[in-house]
Amino acid sequence: MRGSPPETERRPVTEELHGEEIVDPYRWLEDDTEEVEQWVEAQNEYADGVLDTPTRDALRPRFEDVARVTDYGAVTAAGGRYFQTIEEPADDHGVLYVRRSFDEEPMALVDPNGFEGEAASMNWFTVSDDGDRVAYGYDEGGQEQYDVRIVDADTGRWLDVVPDAGRVTPGGFAWTDDGFFSVRTGGPGGGEQLYKALYSHTHGDKPEEDEVITDEFSEHAWPQIEYDADTDTLLAAVHEGTTHTELYRVDTDPNAEEPLTPLLTGYDATFGPHLDDGEVHFLTNYEADFSRVLTADIETLATGEDLAPDEFTETVPETDAVLQDVTVAGEQLVANHLRDASSELSVWEHGERVETLPSPEFCTIDGVDSDDDGEELFYVVHDFEAPDRVNRYRLGGSGDDAETVGQADIELGVDVTVSQEFFESADGTEVPAFVVHREGLSPDGSAPTVLYGYGGFRIPQTPSFWRFAGPFLEAGGVFAVANLRGGTEYGEPWHEAGMREHKQNVFDDFYAVGEGLIEAGYTDTDHLGAYGGSNGGLLTGAALTQRPDLWAGILCTVPLLDMLRFHRFLLGESWTVEYGSPADREAFEYIREYSPYHNVEDREYPATLFKTAAGDTRVHPSHARKMTALVQHHQTGDDPIALRTETDTGHGVGKSTEMVVEEQVDQWTWLCDRLGADVGE
Repeated sequence: MRGSPPETERRPVTEELHGEEIVDPYRWLEDDTEEVEQWVEAQNEYADGVLDTPTRDALRPRFEDVARVTDYGAVTAAGGRYFQTIEEPADDHGVLYVRRSFDEEPMALVDPNGFEGEAASMNWFTVSDDGDRVAYGYDEGGQEQYDVRIVDADTGRWLDVVPDAGRVTPGGFAWTDDGFFSVRTGGPGGGEQLYKALYSHTHGDKPEEDEVITDEFSEHAWPQIEYDADTDTLLAAVHEGTTHTELYRVDTDPNAEEPLTPLLTGYDATFGPHLDDGEVHFLTNYEADFSRVLTADIETLATGEDLAPDEFTETVPETDAVLQDVTVAGEQLVANHLRDASSELSVWEHGERVETLPSPEFCTIDGVDSDDDGEELFYVVHDFEAPDRVNRYRLGGSGDDAETVGQADIELGVDVTVSQEFFESADGTEVPAFVVHREGLSPDGSAPTVLYGYGGFRIPQTPSFWRFAGPFLEAGGVFAVANLRGGTEYGEPWHEAGMREHKQNVFDDFYAVGEGLIEAGYTDTDHLGAYGGSNGGLLTGAALTQRPDLWAGILCTVPLLDMLRFHRFLLGESWTVEYGSPADREAFEYIREYSPYHNVEDREYPATLFKTAAGDTRVHPSHARKMTALVQHHQTGDDPIALRTETDTGHGVGKSTEMVVEEQVDQWTWLCDRLGADVGE
């Protein structure tokens, strides 16, 4: 018996924003006090009661079976070595291995399963160009606050460590012959993560003695760095949100009066540099909505300033598919395009396509890397029907030359059918969605159906293997992934049509797909569920408040929900480039219209499970706390509104296999029970 949710005391705080009085009855839930911890515990107990059903017991052993398999990460090739994470069935984290041939047994370099820290993990790694050194990010509790550790690639011996480097990532890391450059941040408290500084570190020096080269980066910017040792050229591509890049040459002398020399500034476009063998290849949407590659000699960037992209060489032209990424392979470039939200991999030389790699009809390709000679290509293929496979491909060969060098042995338990269908949104825009269900299923208009969406930050939603969806699909469920505006499924215009003042388009797209699934005879409002996390949590929060009539259940994870205060916490201020800032009157008006927390009223709401994590350093858990309390207070129906707060984890990275299983058991128990999917005992 689940009983009633805990009572939450209302302590209204009133403030005036742009002439409007805003009342927040649960401001006190923003604090991490003992009182709030007790409230969270009570909410977890209530959620446990709601989730304690036979479905939970039926799912757990099946989820253990598909989680406890050998999983393979992407291959990184450097210095005649191959680096790859492999997670064995008994492991809770993938182990980083190295080998010089796929015919030999790999050697373990980094084994996070032996870390002593509480809930510790290795969340990223990067390899030096010569393959001699590996850097990895050591994190505890999924908080994305890293110690950078360096190991020898032949022995696994520690060479160096820089503790407390903040939110450093491979994109903000560049090797030198005797050390590395890195972009470090402050900690999660008080908005210090938005402070970024570029450091130079030499192996053997004490990290506390490292000097700051520059910290001239705005709180909205995230620098990407590339270094060329031959010309001693350090480049910083300073990305302002997801819409704009300023490129600088960095003077590495900490005493330089002007550390940043402008190279490409003032252009309304993004420039992502890929440096290799004396050339810089820019993945850019400059005068190309679907993106292209422009190439310049490193000498030009090493000596020039205030350059013009029109003077660069176009090495991958804009096509009718969206260019997502580019990889250097010897004298060639490997382009990863997206056509109708599915990947296509092709090889280009001197601006001409010379080869197209084989791929499934609906798939995602990522993790692309080449060996030192540009002869072999490694990449990961994802689709809805089979576990991810790591492929090795000899360039210039045929499709028969593709070899799988790693794939998990997972039985989904059911053969599935995948289709792509298009639905008309409120303004007439055609919005695609992938629809997945059991082979041979003939929906009768009441199939349990999960609609997943995201819609933002230029992140497309592409095919992937949902290993935990097997029991749901076997029980006659339908799983749909919507390609909403806000991503880049159709280039930068698709992104811009779902950001700032156009954000309502994203929500309308989501409703259009949901209604379209009903009209197509798949399901009805008694069996349709909405699922999304992070920015997708904002999406499902809006779906809850704007269209509560459309859903039988909602799963809203690590969400943004109080959109009038999101910019005050953690990384929030940096997202004002995407959403607009509530401090700006014009932006306040359109944000206020859709902010889920400010559009709750007395009415019947569908069953909703909010999920958050105590260690989330991206989206503050107060969003989910406050929204849960508010909807519980205003719920006039009988459906439960519950909150599950996880501990020893954050926004999503670094989770152990055990944590993943428990999380997935909770989420699919909720979806199956609310949507009527009988997964058996």
